[in-house]
Amino acid sequence: MAAKSSKLHIAMFPWFAFGHMIPYLHLSNQLAQRGHTITFFLPKKAQSKLQHLNSHLHLITFHPLTVPPVDGLPPGTETASDIPRSLTHLLAIALDRTSDQVEAALSTLNPDILFYDFAHWAPALASQMGIKSIYYSVVCAAALRNVSVSVAPPGYPSSTVVLRPHELRLKESINKPYGEGVTFQQRHTTAMARCDAISFRTCQEIEGPICDYIGSQYGKPVFLTGPVLPKPSTLTPLQDPWAEWLGAFGSGSVIFCAFGSENIMVQDQFQELLLGLELTGLPFLAALKPPLEAATVEDALPEGFKERVGGRGLVHGGWVAQPAILSHPAVGCFVSHCGYGSMWESLTTDPQIVLLPAYVDHIFTARLLAVELKAAVEVEKGENGLFSKERLCAAIKTVMDEESEIGSQAKKNHAKWKETLVSAGFMSNYIDNFVGQLHGLLDQN
Repeated sequence: MAAKSSKLHIAMFPWFAFGHMIPYLHLSNQLAQRGHTITFFLPKKAQSKLQHLNSHLHLITFHPLTVPPVDGLPPGTETASDIPRSLTHLLAIALDRTSDQVEAALSTLNPDILFYDFAHWAPALASQMGIKSIYYSVVCAAALRNVSVSVAPPGYPSSTVVLRPHELRLKESINKPYGEGVTFQQRHTTAMARCDAISFRTCQEIEGPICDYIGSQYGKPVFLTGPVLPKPSTLTPLQDPWAEWLGAFGSGSVIFCAFGSENIMVQDQFQELLLGLELTGLPFLAALKPPLEAATVEDALPEGFKERVGGRGLVHGGWVAQPAILSHPAVGCFVSHCGYGSMWESLTTDPQIVLLPAYVDHIFTARLLAVELKAAVEVEKGENGLFSKERLCAAIKTVMDEESEIGSQAKKNHAKWKETLVSAGFMSNYIDNFVGQLHGLLDQN
């Protein structure tokens, strides 16, 4: 029946993290704009935080799930931003225990296609109901292969988007339990092996060869959605106090540092980061979660820090409107944790990019931006994985200094990619082609 209708009913079931739910919702908005109906599974408490991003209330319906309790998971936990990263394996158990709720809803709704990522059991469930399943990845494609410089598999199309020898220890986490009876790696290899198609939030121009390689490894068709970002005209204008504070500084003079909703640093590195920003002598706005050892960012500031930086430096422990801040003319540098959403937001705005990755998937994003595309500069770290305030300052100076050869190359390449990504029709053409691929997948019945 589905293939006979030009309009689709699609169910979205992303991992319970805002870095996954938000890009799934961006894609939902694009599909709804073309007349397709979306049912969006999400934790109950997340609904209020995402409602303002739903641009098509008549076509996108949030279906709240009750996140069950799990031993060791703090009461009330529903998303990855509620807990330290060390507890996300327990949140995966909670996700898996919503399977009965998801099954009941799918049985009633009977959508054409189910999109998912962390729910490795979803494709088998969908298949039983005659629903097509698509593994939709919203992280750097290379991260799905966990490629290292010493064991890069034959045929892997990049010699630069890889881990370095001293980073291989970070791969150990993928072989640890991530749910009941399943490791992180098993969860994702199963999720990709059993789907009907693998889809990536990227474009052929930037990650096409790696996406094609992954598709060939699993014997699956590969669909690319493009970056899937809201149009700048749809973004909420920057509000005070940020607009007023930024307005006091000259064009391109401010450093903006943001590390996402889940990245929690240890206090030593948190303070090293702030001291590095101070060392630049430039105005800065840092949006960071408190470190593990502190209740608030104020409790964790280096001694004498506030007195030294005065009004030229702000440290904020809550949410900020990152896209709007990146679009402000006063911002000239973005220090990023290399979250995949931040990668696309930084490539499509003007501030120069400095990268400070902490986790495996973020390292791959950093290598893509800094080494493959040469559109950013990655902060040098020691073999222990730690960075110094001096190296952070040096990386920022590199991209801010017009006399720097590396900085000039990064600026030139960044501008080239921005021109491509924001060009008329680029993103919409990807979505239109993607919709055609969805119809083709259904026509295989």
